[in-house]
Amino acid sequence: MTTVPSVTTNNGVTMPALGFGVFQSPPEETATAVETALATGYRHIDTAAAYGNEREVGEGIRRSGLGRDEVFVETKVWATDYGYEATRHAFDKAAGKLGVEMIDLLILHQPVPLRFERTIDAYKGLESLLAEGRVRAIGVSNFMPEHLERLLAAADVVPAVNQIEIHPYFRQTAAQQANQEHGIVSQAWSPIGGITFYPGFGDDRRSTLDDTTIQEIARSHGKTPAQTMLRWHLDQGRSAIPKSTDPGRIAENFDVFDFELTTVELDAIDALDTGHRGGPDPETLDPDESPMVIPEA
Repeated sequence: MTTVPSVTTNNGVTMPALGFGVFQSPPEETATAVETALATGYRHIDTAAAYGNEREVGEGIRRSGLGRDEVFVETKVWATDYGYEATRHAFDKAAGKLGVEMIDLLILHQPVPLRFERTIDAYKGLESLLAEGRVRAIGVSNFMPEHLERLLAAADVVPAVNQIEIHPYFRQTAAQQANQEHGIVSQAWSPIGGITFYPGFGDDRRSTLDDTTIQEIARSHGKTPAQTMLRWHLDQGRSAIPKSTDPGRIAENFDVFDFELTTVELDAIDALDTGHRGGPDPETLDPDESPMVIPEA
């Protein structure tokens, strides 16, 4: 069995660098996808309350036959559950659906700068869960440098992870630098650029899979463009969360541990950055405009 390289968080938790994501995975397909991923060799599963498939992720983990300590489980609190007590209860909902007593990494899904006092209260809730040993690490998602600074001014615990959109067309250099300065792991969602097809975000869509620079680098290693982009993340010290429900793609995305990219190749991929995000702008996202109620466990 292939051993997945790991990253160590600022509070000493070891986390598999390559995770398996289930964003937009239909609940009816999620359990099988997770079971397949774990059989393939993944040991890190990333989900979120807002994805509506935590229960099926838990089912997939149980079907795998792996022990609880063999699978790193990460999930996210949605913004409508922000607030000290509400976030503590969000843990109960997530743990109940996942079928676990402890969550390895629990993070806030959005910064919600328009109502940041609620975000701070939510993070304080995460800190209390960490102190009680109900989670092993806490973090954030989609936090830009200014959001991190506002949070750190009020927080007692530096986030372990910041999960943000990172792919060759949107590298988020400033956000990655801010994470690094604070000892926060940069974790890439949409790591192979699939978010360039995010619904409702314009018609100027270019797939990183069709990029000639990435294709040429991939050919030189006998790998696919997707594998090459995942290697780019790993070689630069990031955690990456690819997602798929297709068994072939799940296996392809895991087959990235038998090669490395050169400095020249890494720089060439870095140079593809357009500076334009493919997904929602976390600065303007207001969950109260279309409230999502996260069901009880």
